[in-house]
Amino acid sequence: MSVAVSVAPDVAPDVVSDIAPAPFLEDVPCYGCGGHAARPFIEAQDDLTGKPGTFQFVSCEACGLTYQNPRVSLEHIKDFYDDEYIAHRKTNWGALNKAFDRAMNQLDAAKDGLVSGYVSLDRASEVLDVGCGVGTFLRRLRDRYGAAATGVDFKDLSSYPALQGSEFHCGLFYESPLADRRFDLITMWHFLEHDYDPIRSLKTAHRVLKSRGHVVIEVPRLDSTTFRLFGRRWPGLQAPQHTVLYDRDHLLAFVERAGFEVVDYLPYGAFPAYFYLFTGAAFMVLRGRGLNLKRAIAPYFVGKVLTSPVFAFEKHLNLAMQTVVCRRGR
Repeated sequence: MSVAVSVAPDVAPDVVSDIAPAPFLEDVPCYGCGGHAARPFIEAQDDLTGKPGTFQFVSCEACGLTYQNPRVSLEHIKDFYDDEYIAHRKTNWGALNKAFDRAMNQLDAAKDGLVSGYVSLDRASEVLDVGCGVGTFLRRLRDRYGAAATGVDFKDLSSYPALQGSEFHCGLFYESPLADRRFDLITMWHFLEHDYDPIRSLKTAHRVLKSRGHVVIEVPRLDSTTFRLFGRRWPGLQAPQHTVLYDRDHLLAFVERAGFEVVDYLPYGAFPAYFYLFTGAAFMVLRGRGLNLKRAIAPYFVGKVLTSPVFAFEKHLNLAMQTVVCRRGR
């Protein structure tokens, strides 16, 4: 994700130069209750890329929500969503590209399969994917159902081939010019844990959702087995990109506060929990030095085959992910 910053043409250059740069870190109140009193919860690093820095998560004394504080300011967080960020990555791995592409296609198929249990899409359907990344999920829905697809992302990814044919908005979701009650389906696949104002984003989703529409939200689950296994090396921390860590109760409280009615809660997601098991173990060994994905992809798939008997029961084990399916409250 990235923010497009522009300067109004009538602002004099000497005035612009006098504007103080934004601080790298900023203190924030609790996203849930607005409180300022919090206790330290855990420290984390950017274990995936190995970028320097240690970031602190705290737990609100009033409501118990766990969130990053201080957090990296919006003006600086875009540097952590560069081409090394996995959702935006352009791979150049030779023969291994096919394995990576196959894994991404399987993920999009899993998302489609999850959504199809609640929503029937056709050519009359309008779909919005918030935090759409390079747009392969939207392309699947366009190609398979003929649905009109719209994506929003913090980073300008409009040049990626999969987004051709989709409407794309770059910037903050709650600032995007989207009409009221427009969409039949809104998806947020690992978006909400990155958001700088999650309640506002959820209320925006409520505003642009049709009366009979559905919202599907998937995030890492803090009260999960993999967090207990890996602690500060848990991949769900993904500091500093992740701003909020949701357990089951807080995720449900957030969507209900935004006006949604919960249709279903799932202790799993489309995203494979095995990824958190593999990368969590790797992060424990590497201790902040970053994971070389090109070197890791072969052992990743070998491990996936070896652990497949366990992950056949993934939906019952509360391993890493959670999904909530919502509709507009009556």
